[in-house]
Amino acid sequence: MIDRFGGQLAGDPNVVISGIAPLADAGATQISFLSNSKLRALAAQSQAAALIVTPSDDATIAASFEGARIVTPNPYAYFARAAQYFAALDAFVPAPGIDPSASVHPDAVVDASAFIGPRVTIEAGAQIGADAVIDAGCFIGRDAVIGAATHLFANVTFHARCVIGARGIVHSGAVIGTDGFGFANEGGVYIKIPQTGRVVIGADVDIGANTCIDRGALADTVIEDGVKLDNQIQIGHNCRIGAHTAMAGCVGVAGSAVIGKHCTFGGAAMVLGHLTIADNVHISSGSMVSRSILEAGQYTGFYPLAKNAEWEKSAAIVRNLATMREKIRALEKTIKNLTAKP
Repeated sequence: MIDRFGGQLAGDPNVVISGIAPLADAGATQISFLSNSKLRALAAQSQAAALIVTPSDDATIAASFEGARIVTPNPYAYFARAAQYFAALDAFVPAPGIDPSASVHPDAVVDASAFIGPRVTIEAGAQIGADAVIDAGCFIGRDAVIGAATHLFANVTFHARCVIGARGIVHSGAVIGTDGFGFANEGGVYIKIPQTGRVVIGADVDIGANTCIDRGALADTVIEDGVKLDNQIQIGHNCRIGAHTAMAGCVGVAGSAVIGKHCTFGGAAMVLGHLTIADNVHISSGSMVSRSILEAGQYTGFYPLAKNAEWEKSAAIVRNLATMREKIRALEKTIKNLTAKP
């Protein structure tokens, strides 16, 4: 493992590792990791064959933990790579080919190494890259492009002319390229604006189950390389999500928002339309972003949880803040007049 992923080995170099497990459950042939120093006592008592630790944690547990240690600056990232390795050993890799029940248009281009599952529909002009996996029931619209080694799980809908790069993962129920929510109001009646743009997704992007990404109205909706989207997220039309930004479940981003690189959004955070968010901005869960954010940092915009009666009292105070402010200003003016020198 050291040869594959690096790190410094402390302990028996001949220990045999057959898998990876949590600290409390790891056995004599498994490796675990310590990324939270608060769990040092648990790590010291672990029965794991080896632990992945930071230099500072290694110095603390070395005397009490009997197994080998892999010392690395980022144990969690090391664990992720090790977990990928062990998962790949048992992963099911479908044989290349097109299931007889699939409907593939003669003008579509499917690489010979790709797998096309049962009841998949691929329309004219679509391109399926090398080693792509398209699971049962997926729909791929005309002129769409699926990159090499990208995996669409069952029942993904990937609409016309949309693009995803290499090594993408799109989970079941996701819909890419639906019409954006674009309407003009005339006399109280809504007139639909045709959504003629695309969704363009970069490489190494993960998209969770039932997430929806709308196509652009005129220009494209763009999801850059390395973006990670959790389940049930809504990305509105003409948005741009910067590279390596991550969003937890139920985040909503309204149309034409531009979000920078390396941002994070906690679950159920909301972003209003036409806003700009800088790189390295981190939004707490449940927050409402109602203005542009042009400086990196952590931002929170929700009222802390309280008993309902206390919350109602606080809400009443908030509603009366404007009146209270005017009264305070009047009192300050009165005090100033009374204390003014003759």
